[in-house]
Amino acid sequence: MVSILSEDAFSSHGIPCAASVYRPSAPAAENVPVIVMAHGFGCVRTLRLPAYAERFAAAGYVVVVFDYRYFGDSAGRPRQLLDVAAQLDDWRAAIGWARTLDGVDPQRIVGWGTSLAGGHVITLAGTGTPLTAIIAQVPHVNGFAAVRATGAQQAARLLPAALDDTWRALLHRTPRYLDSVGAPGTCSIMATPDARPALERMAAADGLALDDLPITVAARIVLRIGLYSPIRHAAAVTCPALIQVTSEDAVTPTTETRKAASRMPQATLKSYPGHHFDVYVEPLFDTVVADQLEFLRSVAPVTA
Repeated sequence: MVSILSEDAFSSHGIPCAASVYRPSAPAAENVPVIVMAHGFGCVRTLRLPAYAERFAAAGYVVVVFDYRYFGDSAGRPRQLLDVAAQLDDWRAAIGWARTLDGVDPQRIVGWGTSLAGGHVITLAGTGTPLTAIIAQVPHVNGFAAVRATGAQQAARLLPAALDDTWRALLHRTPRYLDSVGAPGTCSIMATPDARPALERMAAADGLALDDLPITVAARIVLRIGLYSPIRHAAAVTCPALIQVTSEDAVTPTTETRKAASRMPQATLKSYPGHHFDVYVEPLFDTVVADQLEFLRSVAPVTA
């Protein structure tokens, strides 16, 4: 049994970011490691992340799960603005805040990221943010490869909205939005056959309806995501890293992720059958989390 100690917030560049703090219901130790977690492309912390956090807290860890500014319960305008630099700043602020929590060991911080956030923890660890270890689940590592995987036809379909939204930003107007996920052939950023059904399964696993969650982003990110390649920092990731991939990932190409892992001095690579979103739900979820817990016990054990 675990309980959420608090729904709290920290400040990132003056903007309040919402955070849930999970703790063991019966702490076995003081000064325990703390795991900081955030979601991927356009998602909010209430979508499946509590399922991971509860497992980690049950194993004795303190866990901080946060929403980026502009998303979920965090503040910031305009809404649903995906800004990579801002998200990295939010990560740094969350890590700094997590170090101040009661009962945690400020020297043992683990960064846990999935999809786009998996790329974020690689970037952070490779650019000087002090982390004990990272877990990067189906991570975004190569922007060009991710864009190429979408196909030229789909990229052309998204380009007018991206250009329009960029122009609107220059004029300080409200954004033009695109759906984060959709069926192939639609004007959606992740338009793979499994994307929307997978998110519906993820929401259902939490007793939610996908229509109740924000699944849009400001379209300008289409012009920028191709420039974001955490693989450039992989060789500088000197802390232990668990990198988890799926065999048929059409969102974050597995070949590039394997290449990134090969450059990390202390990387453990785990591969699973399935698609990008399968790691979040059964039948893969239990195996994926079990591997994460095994890794955590080896690099940041909870000691009595």
